[in-house]
Amino acid sequence: MHPSPLHGTAASNPAAHAVGPLLRDWRQRRRLSQMELALDAGISPRHLSFIETGRSRPSPQVLLALAERLSVPLRERNTLLLTTGYAPHYPERPLETADMNPVREHLQRLLAAHEPYPGLVLDRYWNAVLVNEAARSLAGLIAPELSAPTLNVYRASLHPEGLARFTVNFDEWAAHLLHNLRRSIEASGDMALVELEREVLAYPGVRAALDASRPESGRPVLLVPCVLDLPLGRLSLFTTLTSFGTPRDVTLDELCVELFYPADEPTERALRALRP
Repeated sequence: MHPSPLHGTAASNPAAHAVGPLLRDWRQRRRLSQMELALDAGISPRHLSFIETGRSRPSPQVLLALAERLSVPLRERNTLLLTTGYAPHYPERPLETADMNPVREHLQRLLAAHEPYPGLVLDRYWNAVLVNEAARSLAGLIAPELSAPTLNVYRASLHPEGLARFTVNFDEWAAHLLHNLRRSIEASGDMALVELEREVLAYPGVRAALDASRPESGRPVLLVPCVLDLPLGRLSLFTTLTSFGTPRDVTLDELCVELFYPADEPTERALRALRP
């Protein structure tokens, strides 16, 4: 049985004032009504209304149930708990720690098995934390400053001193990347990603690519390749993104694997020819 909505009033629990607007923001971002969210989370709409307006302090169980229904990233779930005065629920272990050795080894094996095609492990900001040799070869074509302190997929792909200068279908590929970045922002609400979007939109030709790439028919493009004119020849590549299923660690929740595949036979032959 859930606690009364009046349990822990705003006056006695100032944290209730802080968490309410955060939850309301996540609910509105997911385009859910109070009724829909409350019923899905197993609480009354009145209780949810009291939580959002700061009149009631939710228990950790209620808070996590709401966050689960709203698909709140694990890092932000910890923030909700801390804001309400509770301890964080999800651990965060850097990939370099001993506890994460098995995960890192699995990822390295995955990238090695993907050779001679490029593969990268990315963090929440699309920074490369692990790469295979094929991806490292592509990274060698961009200006060194774009790899410092770490290689970021959006900067490396859209900056004029990055892969943009080799990209034959730049407008189409840039628009594809920007739509992905916008989806990441909407899913996470991360202001650092908003700043990254603002940065790359200021690169020459990037903002114009959004309008230039819209198909006149209005029909969605099923598969967008990245077509590169490189010294070894023309490469046409498509990508897949893979994330961990039901992670219970913040670091794992934020990692994804991007694997590039040849979109045609000439690309496959060119990449296989590079393999020792």
